[in-house]
Amino acid sequence: MNRHDPPGTIAPHIPADTYRRAEATGQPVVIVVHTTDQTGRPLRHYLIPIAVAGAATMGVFGLVAAFFALLDFAAHTATAIGGAAGTLGIGGITLKLARPTGK
Repeated sequence: MNRHDPPGTIAPHIPADTYRRAEATGQPVVIVVHTTDQTGRPLRHYLIPIAVAGAATMGVFGLVAAFFALLDFAAHTATAIGGAAGTLGIGGITLKLARPTGK
């Protein structure tokens, strides 16, 4: 008598004598697995778009912060140049770039 156990953990609920009888006679063993259908969408369908939108939002915040830093640097640079240069004349039009600090 061959002593073979059912393969792996495919169906541990099959009694060993039923499996051996089916193996000896060639009779098929029918395994019925009851499952429940998912009623809603998996959480993955909601998390991926939220993660993409969050990453895009953080990227936009980074671009805005970089733009403001660039504007701040440009304003400081213009103030430094204006303070050092005094007046600027182009084609007969004279512009005063900065107010004098003392009078």
